[in-house]
Amino acid sequence: MANNLENQLEDYIIKNKELFYRLAYSYVKNIDDALDVVQESIYKAFSSIDSLKDFGYIKTWFYRIIVNVSLDLLRKRKREIITDEEFILSNDVGAVDHYTDIDLKKALETLPENYRSIIVLRFFEDLKLEEIAEILDQNINTVKTRLYKALEILRLSMDDEDKEAKNG
Repeated sequence: MANNLENQLEDYIIKNKELFYRLAYSYVKNIDDALDVVQESIYKAFSSIDSLKDFGYIKTWFYRIIVNVSLDLLRKRKREIITDEEFILSNDVGAVDHYTDIDLKKALETLPENYRSIIVLRFFEDLKLEEIAEILDQNINTVKTRLYKALEILRLSMDDEDKEAKNG
């Protein structure tokens, strides 16, 4: 049976690899890190395939793995401290990024991690609240409350930026 599950998992991963990459990228904001997250998630999925009791839950099961690996990487990055200023300056290419509309992106990045996760899973991954609750291992009411609060914070943030732009 494990071999059949492995084959199903392999097919599922190949079929949805772009979705998994996009989800990982939405957390880590770096191409190489997103690829590493997906690779590590695949490894963890095959290593713990016995914990998947029903293949019907493959989507939430694998999304949970990706979210957890992404959050682990972000936590690890927070602990890393770069102290060599010369190294940083030597790698500065001097190019300035130009974006036409990054207000929403900025606002999303200011959200606390637990709110941002819900927004990303709901609106960028188009998951149902029940699926989000299962992926994040939270009560459905907690997810609903945090979604409402996150949307309120984003609305206020966007309103503030809109006022600044009009006054500026």
